[in-house]
Amino acid sequence: MDLNLDPRARRLLRTLIAQHIRDGEPVGSRTLAKRSGLDVSPATIRNIMADLEEVGLVSAPHTSAGRVPTAQGYRVFVDSLLQMKPLQEAEVRQLREQLPAGAGTQALLSNTSELLSAMSQFVGVVTVPQRSQFAFRHIDFVPLEAQRVLVILVFTDNEVQNRIISPRRAYTGPELEQAANYLNAHFAGRPLADIRARLLRELRDTRSEMERLLSAVVELSEQALGDGAPGPEDMLLAGQTRLMGVQDLSDLDRLRELFDAFSRKREILQLLEGTLKAQGVRVFIGEETGLAPLDACTVVTAPYRSQGRVMGVLGVIGPTRMAYDRVIPMVQATADLLGAALNPEPPTP
Repeated sequence: MDLNLDPRARRLLRTLIAQHIRDGEPVGSRTLAKRSGLDVSPATIRNIMADLEEVGLVSAPHTSAGRVPTAQGYRVFVDSLLQMKPLQEAEVRQLREQLPAGAGTQALLSNTSELLSAMSQFVGVVTVPQRSQFAFRHIDFVPLEAQRVLVILVFTDNEVQNRIISPRRAYTGPELEQAANYLNAHFAGRPLADIRARLLRELRDTRSEMERLLSAVVELSEQALGDGAPGPEDMLLAGQTRLMGVQDLSDLDRLRELFDAFSRKREILQLLEGTLKAQGVRVFIGEETGLAPLDACTVVTAPYRSQGRVMGVLGVIGPTRMAYDRVIPMVQATADLLGAALNPEPPTP
């Protein structure tokens, strides 16, 4: 939002929002005169505030002569007035210690949501990547009764998954072993979706004695390496109860709607997944989220990557009155460190 504010109006708006974030109270013209460093009279400040109110950047609560920022005011603040505070070295060190490489994906994601909540004092959230995003390390097929097959998948992030599939025909133990050996020899280290596509291409191109083996491998892989149905842990949330102590969210009906949205997860998950292709931090303020229960909230998100591939999104959900200069760098740093932990550098010889 670009309203072509003059330098004095910009400085007063920045001062008002910073002061309001600090103490949560409406900010009057006397306070602005002291804090802004401008050599102007309180009457001039009141005139500028009236102009800012007219364009919808601040509002005056009925109970006070001071003013508070609107969601549009916060948007201008975040887009053009904000001066970021880089994380302190101790905070970066704490994040790195809590997100160690090789800890296992589920543990890392759980730690991430908890850390974001603890550091922001709001809600920490992280989406859980589909297993198809990860490369597999090893696969085994074990024949079961009634034409079923147990699939044991070991991924490169140290997670193990067991799946039971029902292929169209029964396979013998040697056939299953041959299929597993083929996959382990040719596809270890590749993401699941890439494997299925390449197998189909190889089957289409081959006209040799390998065709029968490849047909079996393709059929088993279609089920064994599929995404699977989405589970309940598509998104991890931590610290929801912290919002109960937030002054701006103290209305019980608003809190109830907010907690209902947290329990359903679906709408929030859709909001987060809409930022998967973002280049960095995205900030949704109030109605920008598109979710009525979050009208008084801000959502700060950033995608996290492993081996150049976007794996998911993490972020913080809190009131619109939050320390943006601190939360935005925190979210970005956490996304970078989570990506590094999921994609450890090979040891230097």
